[in-house]
Formats: sequence, C-alpha cells, structure tokens
Amino acid sequence: MTLAPARSSASDRAYASLLDGIQSGRLPAGTVLGEVEQAARLGVSRTPMREALRRLAADGLVVQQSPRVTVVADLDAEDIRSLFEIRRALEETSARLAASRGDTRVFAALADEFARVDLAVADGRDDYYALIARFDAALDTAVANDYISSALRTVRTHLVRVRRMARDKPARLAASAAEHGTIAYALAARDGDLAAHATHVHLHNALAGILETLTEHVSDRSAHSSTSREKS
Repeated sequence: MTLAPARSSASDRAYASLLDGIQSGRLPAGTVLGEVEQAARLGVSRTPMREALRRLAADGLVVQQSPRVTVVADLDAEDIRSLFEIRRALEETSARLAASRGDTRVFAALADEFARVDLAVADGRDDYYALIARFDAALDTAVANDYISSALRTVRTHLVRVRRMARDKPARLAASAAEHGTIAYALAARDGDLAAHATHVHLHNALAGILETLTEHVSDRSAHSSTSREKS
C-alpha cells in the first residue's frame, strides 16, 4: 500500500522537472525525451517516468512519434491562434461569471496593483507576472467552476511557452497591465459586460503582439542565415 504514493510522488517530480524544462526553453521543440535516459537523469524508475510523459502528452506538450520516441511538441503561429480561440471562450465566460460571483474587494485591490505596476525596476517583469498569476487565481476562485478552472490550467501551461517565445516588449507589457487593470476594475464593479469586453480586447491585443514578435523573430533568423551563407 505504500508503493503507490511513492511512485506517484516520483511521477510528480519527473513531470514537474520536464514541464519546467519545456516551459523555460531548456528542452526546446523537437527534443527527444528518451524514457530510459530521462529516468536516469532525474533519478526515477521507468514506470513513473512513463506516467510523467503520458501527462505531458495529455497536456499537448509532447508527442509520441513512435512507441519508443517522444519529442517536445512544436508551437507555431497556427497553434497559438488555436490556443487563443479556446482561451478567449474560457476567459470571457470566466469574466462574466466572476463579475457576479466574486469578492469585489479582491478585484478592487488587484485593479489598484495593476495601476501601480512599475516595469522599469529590476524585478518589474517578474513582479508583474506574479501579479497576473494572483489575478488568475482570484478569477478561478470567483468563478468556482472546476471544469473551467481545469481547462484554463491547461491553457496557461502553454502560455508560459508562448510568453518566452514572444520576447516581451516594454510597450506591450505596459498596455497589458492597463488592460488587466480595466478587467479587474470591471469585476470590482460587477459589470460583466465590461469585464468580458475588456477581456476580449486584451486577448486580441496580446495575440497580435505575440504573432508580430514571432514574425520578427523568423525574419531575424532568416537575415542571420543569409548573412552567414554570404560570409561562407
């Protein structure tokens, strides 16, 4: 009876380690995750490693190319558009529900914090993302719907990768802080229509900014590749 919890704990550790590697970019798209090699690297047996890989596959973060080959999934512009389609449906619905169910004092305090975000300080970006995480947690609590919260957790897992790929721009981050502030203000005022509309505007702007940055990144890589060929 004591073996199952231990195995589960080992599987959780393996999952958390691989998830962090994928989200941070240390395990980029296309990286082969060999069951034996990863189990040895993380100090777990093959069974919990197999369970961890299955969880990552269920999250859409890895794909099994053959019975013995699992690789980190790619994430291109079309994937990001699809991700934002489901994100829009979930978050706009959540905004309407939270406006009627949530604690107005919590969202009023969050609106005030978004208004005071300072991205220029050393830890400004980290503090801002921590504030977003608290906003998301408050939204989930207000919605009080485990099905929506579970779906949003999966979406947010992918968003960590998207943010890393997108290379944050100061102007976009400042606009995002203002947009979050508007959403929080609407929730504090129990204005579901405004909260949903502000969420829609925020997600539209966020997607446009991400796709623009990815296009610039592809152009930069193409230019670098052309320069390298000319020099050779």
